[in-house]
Amino acid sequence: MTVTFAESPKKMERELNGVRGGLMSLKYRKFKSEVDLAQLGDEIDPSRRGDLSQAFDDFIVESEQQDHAGMGTSSILADTLDLSGTLNDAAAALVDDSFLRFLLFFIGFSLAGLFLSGTRRKHTERALVHFLARAFTVSWTGVVRYHGPRPVPTPGRVWVANHTSMIDYAVLCAFTPFAAIMQLHPGWVGVMQKRYLSALGCLWFNRTQSKDRALVQQRMRDHVWATDATPLLIFPEGTCVNNEHCVMFKRGAFDLGATVCPIAIKYNKIFVDAFWNSKRQSFTQHLSKIMRSWALVADVWFLEPQTRKEGESSTEFAERVQKMIADRARLKVAPWDGYLKYYNLGEKHPDLVERQRKLYAERLKSWL
Repeated sequence: MTVTFAESPKKMERELNGVRGGLMSLKYRKFKSEVDLAQLGDEIDPSRRGDLSQAFDDFIVESEQQDHAGMGTSSILADTLDLSGTLNDAAAALVDDSFLRFLLFFIGFSLAGLFLSGTRRKHTERALVHFLARAFTVSWTGVVRYHGPRPVPTPGRVWVANHTSMIDYAVLCAFTPFAAIMQLHPGWVGVMQKRYLSALGCLWFNRTQSKDRALVQQRMRDHVWATDATPLLIFPEGTCVNNEHCVMFKRGAFDLGATVCPIAIKYNKIFVDAFWNSKRQSFTQHLSKIMRSWALVADVWFLEPQTRKEGESSTEFAERVQKMIADRARLKVAPWDGYLKYYNLGEKHPDLVERQRKLYAERLKSWL
């Protein structure tokens, strides 16, 4: 098709107006390549191409002026502050990087089990668990500040920390590997504990079994005084607390005759609450919530090692260390046993509950 123009001025003006009307549709037309524009130019009569070019230039200038007038300052500011593209790219990079780290960990751990043995295998697996902890921290967009010297494996030392969630262990292992005393969990968490974390010498127990606790106590003592063992980490509260309070410390870590190294962990709740309420959500749901958050912000303090004073009981020693951790992490000391969280008083002592109900009913009657 060839575009021609009439010779009379009136017809010329009408056709130029028609060209401008057609340019309105060209404004919203998307050309796939420069070839399309070249083909459009070839279809125009060469004798009138200058008039069309001038009309096209005038229309483009007018359209840009209208667009800028409609946008205003607020739109320019909105475009300047729009970080959606950057955030999407950052999120994609984090997911890709975390997935790659997990894949490398599983491949490396399998190869270490197949081709290495003895001390080399132990050191390699320890380094891989440290790598895995850092991968978890990256997947949470973790911003963790560590204060104090890095723990050094030394016989006769044990590290104790306040407990908010199972992620406490990953946060600490991202700094340096620890062996830990942990409750054995079901599902994929239990597989991780038995298959991979056992390489660090972690000890598992069931808090409802007294035999397990006695056995772990002896193994814990052997681990603390071993010369080549990974630093032992204990959460003496025995349960996850909301990172606002610090409940009673168990005496197990303070009866070993070892030097106790306190660790205070404080999470900033501005982006996500790191507390894991195991009564309301599984660890998978808890982990998913943290991964969907903007960031996990935390501070970790490695405090001055403490030894038991002369004439000081293990209970007093535990309370002194508890106060150190609570003061550093700005926690309130609560003098109640964390195991009450798992203890159903109504099932264990129904007579006691009934007695309290009767007492409460009598007091109500006295006020009526």
